[in-house]
This record gives sequence, structure tokens and C-alpha cells, in this order.
Amino acid sequence: MKRSAAHSRSEARGAWLFMAPSLCGLCIFVLIPFAETVRRSFCNALGTSWKGLDNYRSVLQNQAFRLAAANTARFVAVCLPLLLAVSLLLALGVRMLRPGGRAFKTSFLLPMAVPVASIVLLWQTLFHENGLVNRLLTSAGLPAVDFMGTGAAFWVLIFTYLWKNSGYDMILWLAGLDGIPQTLYEAAAADGAGPLAQFRCITLPGLLPTLGLTAVLSLLNTFKVFREAYLVAGSYPHRSIYLLQHLFNNWFLDLDLGRLSAAAVLVAAVLLGFILLLGRIWKGDDEV
Repeated sequence: MKRSAAHSRSEARGAWLFMAPSLCGLCIFVLIPFAETVRRSFCNALGTSWKGLDNYRSVLQNQAFRLAAANTARFVAVCLPLLLAVSLLLALGVRMLRPGGRAFKTSFLLPMAVPVASIVLLWQTLFHENGLVNRLLTSAGLPAVDFMGTGAAFWVLIFTYLWKNSGYDMILWLAGLDGIPQTLYEAAAADGAGPLAQFRCITLPGLLPTLGLTAVLSLLNTFKVFREAYLVAGSYPHRSIYLLQHLFNNWFLDLDLGRLSAAAVLVAAVLLGFILLLGRIWKGDDEV
């Protein structure tokens, strides 16, 4: 018994030693900077005098913050369901095309390897006022569209996000599909269940754990689309694609660190609450 306890303590010490470098990096590069951000959110721009909740009031009353928050929420609300649905359909398509689905899968993974600068160049080539899309529209007798100067910019950003991230989510769905035992489908087919019934009763319930992970990672990836929007339209794009990242960048350039810290804490709190809510939903589904 004593030998077993000593062995367990030895394994625990070994585990902590292996995790120590990652934990140190987490503390130095994530937790300590975030704690400093929380402290600065209650101080002036220099972080030398206490201002209480003034920065939070200023952020919530700021029209630019409200616009950026509304646009970001709209972007997430549109992109997240679309990305999950499109990537799931792609994963199912790859499964149906086996073994010929390898080339199909690779074609959707290529956007992940394309540099952001190349994506911006492609974006400008397609959606510029004299770009390929407008040339196709005018050749078909339709009026040209100012994609970057109107509300159409929002849908261009949606298209870019889906094109860039569908392949990544498809891989996650494929991993979830591979975790569902094939014997369940064979038993269902023997009982006379068709493809739709198998998808509804076997595939969807079996993908619930994967859905939670994929949704969280896709949510976090929505904040990376700023790079394309910024490189194409600059710090002040059309109001339909003025996101929180644009606002944070502009406040940082103005050295408005108090409001910037307060806004960052608010966004982090909202994201954490959303992720915890998703986790609670998935946990409740597993218990049921």
C-alpha cells in the first residue's frame, strides 16, 4: 500500500515537472498580462491613478464601441452557424467519396496554407470596383457593385471567413465521424433505417462532443478575420465591417489604454460566459 502511494506521488511529481514549462509560459504570457490589463482598466491611460468604473462607463457609452460590438456580434451570429453547417457537409462529402475524397479534402485545406497577403491580393482582384466580379456582372447586363464601399463588404468578409476556415473545421468533423462505431450504422441498416434516419439518430448525437469543440474554436477564429479587413480597407473601413479589432487597434494607436483595457476585459468576459454556457449545454446533453 505504501509502495503504491509512493508510486502515485512520484507520477504526480513527474507530471508537474512535464507541465511546468507550459504553466510558466501560460503565467508569463497570458495570466500576468491579463491581470495587468484588468488593473489598467480601472486606471488612467498611464496606469498611475485610480479611475474606478469610469473607463467602463466611457466604453459602454461610446458610439464606436457600440457599432463595433454590434458588427462583431452580427458577424459571429452569421458566420458560426454557416461555418458549422458547411464544414459538416464537406466532411460528409469526403466520407461518401472515399477513397477518392482525398483530393476533395486537400482542395479545402489549401486556403489554410495561403498567406494573408495573398488572400488580400485575391480579394482586391475579385472585389475591386474594376475587379473580376464586377466585370462578370457588367458583362451580364447587371450594374457593378461597390463591394468595399457599401454593405456588400460584410458579405465579402463572410465569404472570406468561410473559405479560409471550412477546411479546418472539416478535419474536426471528420475526426468526430471516425469516432462513431461503424457497427451502429450496420445494425441500423439491418433494421431498415435509411441514410436520413441514420444521420438523425446516429451521426448527429455522436457528433455532439465534436460540435462543442468545433463551435468554440470557430468562435475564436472569427477574431482573426481582422487581418484581411485591415489590409484591404485600413483602420476605418465601411461601417458594416468596422469590428472590435478595428476599434482596439485605433485606441491603441491613440494610446487610450484605459478604455482599451476596459473594452478588452468586457469582451473577454462575454467570450468566457459564452464558452461556459456552451460547455454547460454539452454537459447537460451528455447527462441526458
